Amino acid sequence: MKKTTRRNFLQTTALASVAVSTTEASEKMASKEIFVHHVYFWLKNPSSEADKAKLLEGLEALSKVPEIKMVHIGTPASTNRSVIERGYSVSWLLFFDNLEQEEIYQKHPIHLKFVADYSHLWEKVIVYDSVGTKRK
Repeated sequence: MKKTTRRNFLQTTALASVAVSTTEASEKMASKEIFVHHVYFWLKNPSSEADKAKLLEGLEALSKVPEIKMVHIGTPASTNRSVIERGYSVSWLLFFDNLEQEEIYQKHPIHLKFVADYSHLWEKVIVYDSVGTKRK
């Protein structure tokens, strides 16, 4: 039997506990379910910079809904491949902890006001909702 010192025992135990807790935390974070809500807007007047600016203004206000964990407001990138859809004017990408948080967002007064105040700007909206696990 190998003789161990108190110092070696404490160092080994401390390192092992850090490794275990780091691994557990990583696994919990990696397996966390998320809900993704991605909306594409086609403006009635796609060449109107004023209408686009107005919609962007509305989305900025809408991003204040507290249940939203992360938001990205975008416009079509300059990439050009046959599989890329670039006909939309603005995209609205949201991340929620779960479906329940997204449902709260849908009924939130800020969201309802956004729809009432800005829906006259768009002719078409497509929504893609998905669930999955959070990755790095």
